Amino acid sequence: MAAFYPYLFFGGNCREAFARYEEIFGGELFIMTMGEVPDQEDVPEEQKDLVIHAAIKFDNGALLMASDDPMNDSFGPVQGMQVTYSTEDLADANRVFDALSEGGNVMQPLIETFFSPGFGMVTDKFGTPWMIVTESPEQQG
Repeated sequence: MAAFYPYLFFGGNCREAFARYEEIFGGELFIMTMGEVPDQEDVPEEQKDLVIHAAIKFDNGALLMASDDPMNDSFGPVQGMQVTYSTEDLADANRVFDALSEGGNVMQPLIETFFSPGFGMVTDKFGTPWMIVTESPEQQG
């Protein structure tokens, strides 16, 4: 079975972003910093706290992964993609959308559409663009 898992890059705030994503989505959070990598003695002091790998593992096997990018000094919102969160529960879609909207930028408020009881798009305060989709009964069957 093939699977696709988003891997996000951050400009030094990966730990903060993933702590927030764990609050919103649940799952099991793992974080390793560059300073925690075994047998790494040449990590510059200013990079030791950067996240080399973060992952949230969910009960259904899904993964959301990320790291800080020590090679990039300027970070803005991610462009050209969106992470999609799909749920069967409209109340859950509203909860997630509202949480991701805090300090972020709403591009499409969560509304009923011809393909979903609740669909919205938001870029969160960390610069990650999200699509929130509530599956319609037709999509579930």
